[in-house]
Amino acid sequence: MLTKEWLDQLPLSGIQSIQPVSGGDINDSYRVETSEGPFFLLVQPNHDASFYAHEVEGLALLSQAALVPEVIATGQISGDAYLILNWVDTGQGSQSALGEMVAHVHQIHQDRFGFDHDVLNVKLPKINTWQSDWPTFYLTQRLDVLVKRAENHQLWNSQRDQHYAHLRAIFESYYKDRSIVPSLLHGDLWSGNYLFTSDGNPMLIDPDVFYGDRELDLAMTTIFGGFDENFYSAYTATYPLEPDFKERLPWYQFYYLLAHLNLFGEMYGSAVDQILNHY
Repeated sequence: MLTKEWLDQLPLSGIQSIQPVSGGDINDSYRVETSEGPFFLLVQPNHDASFYAHEVEGLALLSQAALVPEVIATGQISGDAYLILNWVDTGQGSQSALGEMVAHVHQIHQDRFGFDHDVLNVKLPKINTWQSDWPTFYLTQRLDVLVKRAENHQLWNSQRDQHYAHLRAIFESYYKDRSIVPSLLHGDLWSGNYLFTSDGNPMLIDPDVFYGDRELDLAMTTIFGGFDENFYSAYTATYPLEPDFKERLPWYQFYYLLAHLNLFGEMYGSAVDQILNHY
């Protein structure tokens, strides 16, 4: 629990109570009751204020087309980074409305793939150097980085490497003469990163934005559940997908499963191998 001395330095007036709440495995999360109402407080111990900078800019970019939490303040207290968001009471809502909203986010385009800066203060660093072609970005700045990390942590072997080399070559050849429009991506679009407000509106939270192939975002929605057929129907009605989307899905599911292999170990090894063994 945070000390009174620490809490007194927050830019909130009339703090009455603070209660830990669930907020993922990355941050310490709290509901802070104040004389002006409740707020959502995220704390990252032993990090400077820059820790939340990418989340803040991601929320700002997503807000062009999606409902997102309001950023109240961010900063650093006693060596701990913090981010204050408005408190959101949750409810039930429409998967169709969620699908339409995500499609509108993906209709925000750039002329290159990547982002203005790398994100290096996280467990799996993101290299976002701007690239003019998608295979270069995805293969060298996403997949190769995770394969190298898996090798360094004894989570890779020669059989996986052989299949990965084949998958890599197929991907590079497939996109050699195909044009992809870079879309604004949420970057971590699983069921834990959306919610419905108490009045039923969909909201996106906890982004890791960059510009890439929108099919990468959609691949994440297919791995752990939480998105139903109404989501996909509304998405495609708003922003139709290219043909054979389902055939390309494993190439993008592989990225997220490889990330989970790096984060959680061999419990994800069989899922990684299930995709690799097709190549």
